[in-house]
Amino acid sequence: MNSKKYIIKGDGLPNWTNPISHGVVANNMCFVSGQLSVNAEGQYVCGTALKETEIAFENFFAVLKNAGFEKEDTVFIDIAFSDLENLTEINQLFISLFPENRRPARTVYEVQKLPFGGKIKIAGTAVKDVKTK
Repeated sequence: MNSKKYIIKGDGLPNWTNPISHGVVANNMCFVSGQLSVNAEGQYVCGTALKETEIAFENFFAVLKNAGFEKEDTVFIDIAFSDLENLTEINQLFISLFPENRRPARTVYEVQKLPFGGKIKIAGTAVKDVKTK
């Protein structure tokens, strides 16, 4: 198998000023950096926990798309909340995004502080089936 590793760049990704990558592809795996409620200009978009989660997932899926992966390739999601009181509402969104038979493994935890004073950060991993020739 040919090995490949590259930094993900492309359309619809926030313009970061920080020295981080949106994600990295290594062979058949895509590692997505923590995505926030940030617009294309890299500015934080303040909203309800649900709205910020929707934007963070849009950014997460945009990273996957630019890497040539699909939402269904997601195998792991890491969600950091500023307040776990919002978990029930976020769980409903998670269920709508990932049907039961395609639901990735997930961690959820509360943190004291997130960048920009945000309410949520989403990171994760996607894996494509390995095709052999």
